[in-house]
Amino acid sequence: MANYPQLDNSSGVWNLRDVYDAVMGGYWPNANAIALTFHGFIGGKLIEKNIISTAGNSTAFGDQSASKNYLGSGAMSSFIRSIVAGGNTPSLVDTIEYVTFTTEGNTADFGNLTRVVNNGCAGSNSVRGIYAGGSDPSATTNVIEYITMASTGNATDFGDLNTAAKEQTAVFNPTRGLVAGGRTPSNINTIDFITIGTTGNATDFGDLTSATTAATGVSSYTRGVIAGGDTGSKTSVADFVTIASQGNAISFGNLTTARSSLGGTDNSVKGIFTGGLTPSYTNIIDQLTISTGGTGTDFGDLLIADAYVASTSSSHGGLNDGYQGTRPIPFQENGGDLGLYFGGEPAGGPVQFINISSTGNAQQFSEASITDHDSSGSGNKTRGISYSGSPGAVRYVEFATKGNVADFGDPTSVKTVVGCAANNTRLLAGGGNNGSDVNNIDYLTIGTLGNAADFGDLTVARQPLGASSSNVRAVFGGGNQPASLSNVIDYVTIPTVGNATDFGDLSVARKQGGSVSSSTRAVFAGGRSTPSPIVDSNVMDYITIATTGNASDFGDLAHGRLGTAGVSNTTRGCFMGGLNQPVVYASIDYITIAATGNAADFGDLIAAARGGASAANGHGGLTGG
Repeated sequence: MANYPQLDNSSGVWNLRDVYDAVMGGYWPNANAIALTFHGFIGGKLIEKNIISTAGNSTAFGDQSASKNYLGSGAMSSFIRSIVAGGNTPSLVDTIEYVTFTTEGNTADFGNLTRVVNNGCAGSNSVRGIYAGGSDPSATTNVIEYITMASTGNATDFGDLNTAAKEQTAVFNPTRGLVAGGRTPSNINTIDFITIGTTGNATDFGDLTSATTAATGVSSYTRGVIAGGDTGSKTSVADFVTIASQGNAISFGNLTTARSSLGGTDNSVKGIFTGGLTPSYTNIIDQLTISTGGTGTDFGDLLIADAYVASTSSSHGGLNDGYQGTRPIPFQENGGDLGLYFGGEPAGGPVQFINISSTGNAQQFSEASITDHDSSGSGNKTRGISYSGSPGAVRYVEFATKGNVADFGDPTSVKTVVGCAANNTRLLAGGGNNGSDVNNIDYLTIGTLGNAADFGDLTVARQPLGASSSNVRAVFGGGNQPASLSNVIDYVTIPTVGNATDFGDLSVARKQGGSVSSSTRAVFAGGRSTPSPIVDSNVMDYITIATTGNASDFGDLAHGRLGTAGVSNTTRGCFMGGLNQPVVYASIDYITIAATGNAADFGDLIAAARGGASAANGHGGLTGG
């Protein structure tokens, strides 16, 4: 294993691809974040330690100044320090204590909160720690206060939450903090947010999927996960929110065991969930990948079964995915791994997403319900676009925010079943039907908003099977002409306005399938190969984008289908949904683009659909752009 630079030894040159692989694989040094759990009831003064990237049982780290309980989510941390505040000893206290992650041992005095309090919640970026809510001797409270983490001293008033409550949880990125759930004494589902670098009262963010108290939270730079708690009974449900936007939480996974009053922390990639009430005290530690969710898996055990614990780490999402300017953030050259699905028949629905490099079912990306169908789409590294179709709108989303869908502009004419391809600057939409088959190609400048402009014409008017691209060239394959199906493949040079040129032929003439691409190869899949009697094809064929010539056989989809939608990163392509008359499928297949062979099962869309648009922020047209 390579010896990657540490925070105190970051000189030299290293390969960013190796850095990316190391972080995502969990062996980059700062991904090996130290997690500390401060005991809250049974464990006395004990502080336990785990390395988040390495599953296993806890070890002893040191002791708090006194045995405390009802810590709630009352811990926060910088890269250097882990800080715990409030609780009972058994009387309510206002103490703030800290330890240094790299030096095992007992806590030292930091200062005092503005009040004696227990069952509050806390979070931080690398500069400020925030403590909010909880119970003082007379009632639940809405007070928010803050500390400067690099110094010592007493907390300062920040502002107020919208609701006085206790047993909330918090998730943070470097800019914004969210406070979720709790009880007043009734359970609540509200989520408030603050901007960490300012002071002032909290603003409404949205709602949890259920009114929940005594949950816990973990986060990456972009996503917060709120897991476990009590909704009237113990729950294992994990919700997620996109921290930079506003909106309601979405359920996306489960812990291994339903429990409340547990601790949670993370290394910005993986969250771990410690202890809790099942209703008995437990020593369970679960782990869950923040970007994908799903069902948690076993991580290890605490030394002492306990609840009302508080956990922190040296690399949580409030610390900018663990980097905060100390080294370049690792990246994929092509820009990302998200694939989106918009609308579709028969019912439409919310925009959905998958993580292309993994497997699993699609999840909700946006609350907006999209009913467009027979549309197409593509994207660049920042925006995903759904183009025309029925009813004919051009819409977009921002990949980073997972927010609502917004209007982009208008196509040159309302048309269905176009073929879309893109590089990081332009989206091209070729062919389609506006009452009759058309040959025109529209284009958009993705980074702006506005109406489409004319690019040129395809060699044949038709509704393309699909379109794909490298950074320089877009290819449009197959489709239907008025009298027959087409096997024609055309190409254009994306930066240069003009008419298409003949590329070659598909192996089978067909319409309304899907396509994916790496930077060198395009794969066309599915479609209807016989209109009467109806035959929906499972054929996949491929071309090398930079050359010209006929397509070659790639393999087969799991089943023939019309109206499947393709998304890809530079390695893998996925085909989502589709119709094999009369059955509409929810299934998602995947292939490795550089290889040949039959597609494998990836997972399912939220609901069966055909004719939806798709977009990805990592397809082959973005490499080098």
